[in-house]
Amino acid sequence: MLSIPAFAQTPPAPPAIPVIREGAGGDVRTSVAQPETTSQTSGGYARSVEPYLGPLGDPFGLRPVLKERGIQYSLTYIADVLGNPTGGMRQGAVVEDRLNLRLYLDLDTLAGWQGATAHANAYFIHGTGLSRYYVGNLLDVSVIGALPATRLYVLWFDQQLFDGKLGLRVGQQAADSEFFVSQTATLFVNSSFGWPAITSANLPSGGPAYPLATPAIRAKFEPGGGLSFQAGLYDGDPAGASRPGDDAEAQRLNRTGTNFRTHDPALIVAEAAYSYNTEKGSTALPGTVTFGGWQHFGRFDDLRRDTLGLSLADPASSGLPRRQRGNAGLYAMIDQSVLIEPEKDDEGLSVFVRASLSPTRSSLISAYVDAGLAYKGLIPGRDDDTVGAGIAYARYADDARRADTDTILFTGTPIPRRRAETALEATYQALVVPGFTVQPDLQYIIRPSGGVADADGRRLKNATVLGVRATVQY
Repeated sequence: MLSIPAFAQTPPAPPAIPVIREGAGGDVRTSVAQPETTSQTSGGYARSVEPYLGPLGDPFGLRPVLKERGIQYSLTYIADVLGNPTGGMRQGAVVEDRLNLRLYLDLDTLAGWQGATAHANAYFIHGTGLSRYYVGNLLDVSVIGALPATRLYVLWFDQQLFDGKLGLRVGQQAADSEFFVSQTATLFVNSSFGWPAITSANLPSGGPAYPLATPAIRAKFEPGGGLSFQAGLYDGDPAGASRPGDDAEAQRLNRTGTNFRTHDPALIVAEAAYSYNTEKGSTALPGTVTFGGWQHFGRFDDLRRDTLGLSLADPASSGLPRRQRGNAGLYAMIDQSVLIEPEKDDEGLSVFVRASLSPTRSSLISAYVDAGLAYKGLIPGRDDDTVGAGIAYARYADDARRADTDTILFTGTPIPRRRAETALEATYQALVVPGFTVQPDLQYIIRPSGGVADADGRRLKNATVLGVRATVQY
């Protein structure tokens, strides 16, 4: 329930905020509005429906026995029903679902290897994507959208050193589970609130992010005082698609997630974060400020010029894009809880803002920003429900717009010029029982794919997307 502070008198001291180490991305939780369930890979496993299944919850009694030996497993099933009654390439509806199987090994308990753990994650993906077949937009309307497949996602070994201050992780990893993560944004259905479009569109095969991971080494250092530093060295192309953002072709080239590529140009991602007001007894509101960036060392096609320096739209062009060296970007974000319900530590209002720039000549998206808010426990009697609203904006690079102008000049055909795509989302996640949520969702996509032309040469119309998601965690 929303509380209104009294301004006429000195308000009573707010409740102490305990240390909570269950935030998305593996960080201290500073967003009180982090939802019960999430489809984003950065979100941690929360509660299970097992106690509500009766004798079927654990029919053979294996779970407690395995846990005593350091072996844990979990399942998460997500189903989306989405449709666009207006706008996009054409109108339609889809059903898509994903089953996620996780395996976690505590090697200290299992084999006496102190500070060591191992983790594996596999996906079973079905259905078709609404963005791919109907809306035609860049900011995919569903974060589980992918080609049907059964695939390994991550498989890594982690070693904690110096009393847990330093963590070294080796194996197949995904950058979207630890970098560029907003805890509050894990509520949303649109994919760009997870791994933003500025990275998914600019990096080969969409980068090391769902549904493709890649061999990597990651180090994370937490010296204390709320500071953390992490950096990851990834193979720069999870599938060998060699083309920025070409996620469909990449998924076909790496159908099972077992390519384990190690010879592509490297991708480095680094991040520094400061989490404040998380100490036990703190009465101030918690939050996290993060700064990061990436550098890819491969070569990329020029968006506008060929090998001769001519426009690719020029009839005299060689038709071969000039090659540009590298792709890089910087980002900053803040996750801030702005209101905590009295006598609660996991209900209230949180906000987030993320902004990023990628000025390199190889970037299709040169600027990106998203922002939003979420409130957990807004409705009396529905303490575990979360409501939120967000906006994501991706601006196309100047060279992409100039390439469209060149096409108009050389062909004489009037076509729309790409500018930017914006996604608006409002969503409500309702708890049925712990571990089981239902989430109605509304999105509005402005200028799909930056305003490209449809089959008739006219700009794609803005699209309304309606849907509902069901999530079960076991």
